Amino acid sequence: MNLWLLASVVHYLGYPVAENTAAVGRPNILWVVVDDMSANLGCYGEKTIQTPHLDRLALEGTRFANAYTTCPVCSPCRSALITGMYQTTLGAQHHRSGRGIPIELPKGVQPVPVLFRQAGYHTCIGNGVAGNKALGKTDYNFVWDKAMYDSADWADRKPGQPFFMQVQLPGGKLRDGNGWMGLEKRMQSRTTKPETVTLPPHYPDDPAIRRDWAFYLDAVRETDAAVGRLMARLQQEGLLANTLVIFVTDHGISHARGKQFLYDEGTHVPMIFHGPEVKAGGVRKDLVALIDLAPTSLAAAGIPIPECMQGKNILAAGHTPRSEIFAARDRCDETVDRIRSVRNGEWLYIRNFYPGRPMLQPCRYKDQKPTLTRLRELHAAGRLSPLQERLLFSPTRPAEELYRWREDRWQKINLATQPEHAATLARLRGRLDSWMEDTNDQGRLPESPERYDAEMAIYLRDLKGQYVEDLQANIATMKRWAAERK
Repeated sequence: MNLWLLASVVHYLGYPVAENTAAVGRPNILWVVVDDMSANLGCYGEKTIQTPHLDRLALEGTRFANAYTTCPVCSPCRSALITGMYQTTLGAQHHRSGRGIPIELPKGVQPVPVLFRQAGYHTCIGNGVAGNKALGKTDYNFVWDKAMYDSADWADRKPGQPFFMQVQLPGGKLRDGNGWMGLEKRMQSRTTKPETVTLPPHYPDDPAIRRDWAFYLDAVRETDAAVGRLMARLQQEGLLANTLVIFVTDHGISHARGKQFLYDEGTHVPMIFHGPEVKAGGVRKDLVALIDLAPTSLAAAGIPIPECMQGKNILAAGHTPRSEIFAARDRCDETVDRIRSVRNGEWLYIRNFYPGRPMLQPCRYKDQKPTLTRLRELHAAGRLSPLQERLLFSPTRPAEELYRWREDRWQKINLATQPEHAATLARLRGRLDSWMEDTNDQGRLPESPERYDAEMAIYLRDLKGQYVEDLQANIATMKRWAAERK
């Protein structure tokens, strides 16, 4: 760590208060959006590692205990996040879609940066490091104009101009593939020891899986340090008092039952607000969705919220908390799936539209990850427990799942078949049907063969010769299963 960076971090951790006196003018809005990371932070109860910067952010702001993504994979989630609308309403529900056959937003729907720019804000997306000129991750599935971002950083704005900034951090992706080696080098002596890791019960106590989870926790610590540097910069530039900072992740950890699935491991995300009009030391326990960020941010800036937005201003006076949260998962890369869920204060109901398919369908992207590779080896060797076999390698899936999610943290006990819960099951089944109808869920019908083929052609092209055979084999499997109506 260089001396300037060290001074910045020490300055931020020193809790100076002189600069944090009063907000001036329209507030700046800053989103910190992190890839592939669950709520493994000290302020959410994580014990293995320390996350002092994010813990302080929560201490000085408000932490949302029950925040959920609308889709547990990057591009559909980010398409929803930037519009304040369900990806299923937009027709952007399939991961990395719109590249083969472009997807246009419905009439009247505009991404949030367009609305901020029209209101006179400087719009930017980057990594939050001063001097950076590279635009940050977008990953939107629809057609959008790059001109909606003025630059990669707020430093490029006009004097006195407020800004809307999206700081994009790699989060859990730091540990992907060869990223391990770079992460280990950066962390040096601070590397999390695998033997200290506590694994969820559906993952076997195996050295390779422990090592992967330890590197994931190191990625969380790297993320925490990046947030510390970002907050130090805001403070040094005299911007902190007038900036609403919102920290979120796009979805949960990229493990077997996390990313791409509608269990808590994939959909529950950390969300922390810090800044003007935000209660210090607050903990909100109501249900909130990532699509709530768009209208909440617009309202904080005094910008009218479009009527088409399906998110809610969760900071509004007299805000009525959501009674339910909905989520959806559709095709991820070549892997065809359709899953929907509804959650209320007690129950999580999940519907699998392809129950004849295995829990872990073949997926080139996920199957090359260390944990998935090792899990498949242990499965083949018969070394998984009955619980692990059932939750990860069942050859079929229940058409419906029902969990008491507060009591059953890892969703191990499916109560859908128990007669005493028949009324609850029927009620939630009806609520999900109504939501799909009311929001014009574009995933109610399978993706057309023409669109699937067009998207797969782009995937094959972008691989540039690597893993092509694996991808082709998976595509063939998907088409065979579709023909078999499996």
